[in-house]
Amino acid sequence: MRQHVHMRILDRRVQLLLDGPRYRRLAIEAKRRHVSVASIIREAIDRLPATSDERRAAIAEILAAQTMPVPTDPGDLHRELDDAHDRQP
Repeated sequence: MRQHVHMRILDRRVQLLLDGPRYRRLAIEAKRRHVSVASIIREAIDRLPATSDERRAAIAEILAAQTMPVPTDPGDLHRELDDAHDRQP
């Protein structure tokens, strides 16, 4: 089965200055996903709500979410968040 990939034409250049820790986070994530750092940045931009209606809907969804237990030990919380992050595609 043939899949069609729609690529946008990239015609704008942006210069972004980052400190070392932020760049390392991007580089680690890019390496983990086997993509470029620029791809990670574009994906983060694409995740931003595009309109005020989308922002309001996202806020309403967050506020309506059920509470969940949070570990009291910061180390346990850190490990839980790392595990959840590693499970993301």
